[in-house]
Amino acid sequence: MINSKGRKMDASDIESKPKAGAGDVAHTLIRTGLSAIPVLGGPAAEIFSAIIVPPLSKRRDEWIESIAKKLKALEEKVDDFNIEALSQNEVFVTTVMHASQVAIRNHQKEKLEALRNAVLNAALSNAPEEDIQLMFLNFVDTFTPWHLRILKFFDNPQEWGRRVGITYPNWPTGSLSTVLEHTFPELRGRRDFYDQVVKDLFIRGLMNTESLHGIMTPQGMFASRTTPLGKQFINFITSPIESDDD
Repeated sequence: MINSKGRKMDASDIESKPKAGAGDVAHTLIRTGLSAIPVLGGPAAEIFSAIIVPPLSKRRDEWIESIAKKLKALEEKVDDFNIEALSQNEVFVTTVMHASQVAIRNHQKEKLEALRNAVLNAALSNAPEEDIQLMFLNFVDTFTPWHLRILKFFDNPQEWGRRVGITYPNWPTGSLSTVLEHTFPELRGRRDFYDQVVKDLFIRGLMNTESLHGIMTPQGMFASRTTPLGKQFINFITSPIESDDD
């Protein structure tokens, strides 16, 4: 492909160097994993460069900056945590590569936050084992934001409601779907959709309930429905930095 100056373009023209800063290590690690954007020839290359590359580059740079920023914040808050040492942590490097490749394919805020938090937790000494980390990243990749939202809700429905200011009626009996639709009015009339979401979570071992439609007591309606693996997954995609609202 030839640019406007008559010079043949290569991958370095598409993969522009992101701005360096305090997170140089993070920049280097992530750029390595995102350097495989294909280079085409002819009209296809013109279309790809004009339409696809600019938003991909923007996503990449925003992702890199967010990881660098949060790793610095983690370094300031966690004793004996050193960003420079991460380059020697093979498991962390692998996790960053996988998370980065998923992130550049996504624009949804909740999934990007989950991926960013996964990277931060992977950097800590108490991170899950490598296979678990990769499995969790695959979950984030294939899940929709509603999968993440519903799983977190059913981990502790009462706490979710308290946090977002929802008041629940004094139901004498009801179903889990009753609580779900009261909490998320936008799901009313979408039973087929949220049933599939819950089934996905159940099949992957994250929830212990496959159906939301059995009648039960109020205590049962608000009981936690996540498995130990589900709770571990939620912890992995939750920021380890207290009061992290960004």
